[in-house]
Amino acid sequence: MMASEQQTVLDPVPASGARDGKVRQPRPARRWLVPLLVVVLLAQMAAVMVTTAVQQTPTIDEPVYVATAAEYLHGQGIRYNPEHPPLGKLVVAVGVAITDPHVDTAFDGPQIDLGPHLLYESGNDPWRLMFWARLPVIVLTLLFGLVVFAFARELAGRAAGLTALALYAFSPDVVAHGSLATLDVPTAGFLLTSVWLLWRARLRPRRYVPLAGLALGAALATKMSALPAVPVLVALAALSVWSARRGDETRRRLLRVLAGATVVALAAVAVVWASYLVVDPRLRWTSQDQVPVVHGLRGTLVDLLPFPQAYADGMRLQFRFENHPWEGFLFGRMYTGHLWYYLPAALLVKTPLGLLALWAAGAVVLVAVRRLRSAAPYLLVPAGVLLASAMTGSRDFGTRYALFLPMFLAVAAGCVVAVRRRLSRVVTGALVLFVAVSSLLTFPFYLPYSNEAFGGPARTHLRLHDSNVDWGQDLGRLAERLRERYPDERIWLVYKGSGLPSAYGIEASDPREVPVDDVHGLLVVSDSSVAKAKGRLAELIDSSRPVDEVGHSITIYRR
Repeated sequence: MMASEQQTVLDPVPASGARDGKVRQPRPARRWLVPLLVVVLLAQMAAVMVTTAVQQTPTIDEPVYVATAAEYLHGQGIRYNPEHPPLGKLVVAVGVAITDPHVDTAFDGPQIDLGPHLLYESGNDPWRLMFWARLPVIVLTLLFGLVVFAFARELAGRAAGLTALALYAFSPDVVAHGSLATLDVPTAGFLLTSVWLLWRARLRPRRYVPLAGLALGAALATKMSALPAVPVLVALAALSVWSARRGDETRRRLLRVLAGATVVALAAVAVVWASYLVVDPRLRWTSQDQVPVVHGLRGTLVDLLPFPQAYADGMRLQFRFENHPWEGFLFGRMYTGHLWYYLPAALLVKTPLGLLALWAAGAVVLVAVRRLRSAAPYLLVPAGVLLASAMTGSRDFGTRYALFLPMFLAVAAGCVVAVRRRLSRVVTGALVLFVAVSSLLTFPFYLPYSNEAFGGPARTHLRLHDSNVDWGQDLGRLAERLRERYPDERIWLVYKGSGLPSAYGIEASDPREVPVDDVHGLLVVSDSSVAKAKGRLAELIDSSRPVDEVGHSITIYRR
């Protein structure tokens, strides 16, 4: 293919859809089509997330966030969960406040008991409390969908925006975690928002550079895993200001670049401080646990961070978690420690096949299309750095540690429609439809989703564990199943989660506390426990017959 022909193929179609490059006003009937499709996609996403939120019982991480949010509302300051900054829990607190839960301000037990104490021992309705705690995260997830749409539309037109939004709205990982009162989606969404604002700062740096800094600060004030993105986004701020000041003489241009990078950093630091001051204006921080001493490069970095003491101690606690020899499970193999390729392998299982194809195509298009090439550093570099950082973590617990990928790469994938070939647009449309069908077929069991190449959600537990499949979300569904199909049966339960079985009407015993021969009736085991079973539990499972499953996360055996 000649160079001129190649450029014709790859140049994006003007946003109006005119192939002669002239901007044409959309017809009145079509003017409403794009907003209507945006509303339809977000309404579909809202419906499945709300349904999922209503049906699921607390996952392992949620109760401590909800209980900490309740403590914030009652002026208890930063006593619990210091390993995560306050902002994400302040978001959850908006929903918690609506329920006006009773909070035992005298509770001083360990952090692991804080959530169950609020949900099950303080006179609160756990179903109602969890739903309202999840609702602000659902709203935030929908707003981030608008960012995905706007970013892709600005890069390659309305069709690109709609394509990106559809891929985001049908991403099983985004739907699964966007319907929980956790911190992963808010962190990733704030980072994407910051990058989008930095992209816009190429034209109006004075307006968008400070806003980008605030969004970056929101990510840092939600979860510390956003820290590796800081140098990248500060560099992107410098790049945006440099691009916006092409007419300035070099010395003045460099000063403005330095000022832009400084503004982003200072705004981010200000948001982190503000989040702590909102919770406790006097910053009376005392840790419930012993804060470890961190030496070496990590210790130096913690000491250099211009954040409150509670943030620094939270980082030290995170480093202690990273030093723990966690158990993992991948493709049927249980192991102790960390596999560097765990996250890519898990993403291969848990990402729709059409989405994987469009992610790859979007990355290629960003690099190959001349008019889009300038956006590649904004989308691909932060995503790559964050993925590399997540791959070094010691906790092989799930793709939730890489939730930035369905957001950043949805924008990149939307740009595939910039390729001027009818076949490419037909293939893109078919792949988007494939993603939508694959996602909707797993409804409402989004946490255990895996794509068709790996057997779908019913077989995810054979390859992955923990938040990839079984995070304690199906205790309520289990209670309903036992009442409907197995009334008056003796129940033996090994449940991995934060819920309290008896609160949902499940009266069960732990089979690991009695001799194997004494276990008769129904043996109910969370699939994460099945994956890592050893000793007596493994013997019980091997000598039992599977008869049922609940939510693709809990297996019922007959003994």
